[in-house]
Amino acid sequence: MSNGKIGVQMFNLKNKIVENGVYETLRTVKELGFSAVEVTQIDMTKENVSELKRASEDFIIQIVSVSAPLNTMPGMPGESLTTDFDKIVNDCRTLNCNYVRIGMMPITLMGNKEKIMEYIHQAEEMATRLEKHGIELYYHNHHVEFEKYDGETLLDMMKDNTSKLGFELDVHWIQRGGENPVNVIKRFAGRVSLLHLKDYRIGHMDLSADDFKDMSKFMYKFSNIIEFAELGEGSLDIQAIIEAGHESGVQYFLIEQDDTYGKDPFDCLQTSGSYLKQLGYENWF
Repeated sequence: MSNGKIGVQMFNLKNKIVENGVYETLRTVKELGFSAVEVTQIDMTKENVSELKRASEDFIIQIVSVSAPLNTMPGMPGESLTTDFDKIVNDCRTLNCNYVRIGMMPITLMGNKEKIMEYIHQAEEMATRLEKHGIELYYHNHHVEFEKYDGETLLDMMKDNTSKLGFELDVHWIQRGGENPVNVIKRFAGRVSLLHLKDYRIGHMDLSADDFKDMSKFMYKFSNIIEFAELGEGSLDIQAIIEAGHESGVQYFLIEQDDTYGKDPFDCLQTSGSYLKQLGYENWF
């Protein structure tokens, strides 16, 4: 079995892109030793697509996947697969990219099984449509997809009612959803080419005297100390996750950290990258 490829999910680099632009941000990504990225939180203007292409060619960085919803949420800006299909397909061609990933289904549908099933059907139709252009459609989970409907999680409903749609499993959110990431990865074997690597850490509870006067304030802080962590800084068995991913068909392992809590995201990437090299994956970079 050939190596997987370790790359960067660019979610927490959005401020770097605002400060330094797409090209210079990708230069630093390459300097940190990475040569594959997933594009998200970037306005896919003609200029940005062109800069992504230029950086990709100059720094030999693979653009693995781009992000787009099926439909934009009411009042939300941005492109969607439904309204901008040809543009997104053309961007993929320009960037030599074969995956489009949906970050999340509209939260407004959740809780209504009928609406969820309709969405799943639409996602499968879109996956079939993209397949004709050589592009695969993937769905990325959070914790909310582990809510159960008649005894089955939303994520499993998506898997069991589709065959073309792929899944980009996010191991932190699986853990937060109450399941074991290794078990879920194995359950989705053959449907998961993209995986988000991020660790799961219990942070420090910062309490003040006021918090003890108001039990609801205390309980809010007490219940919300889970953090997104650099790899190796949390409690997930990253080696077991990568091995299960590799056996289940994962091609790209993308490092992500939704919040770096004031640390420079490039430093966090370096920490995560170093940890993966310590585990023996230096040939996957």
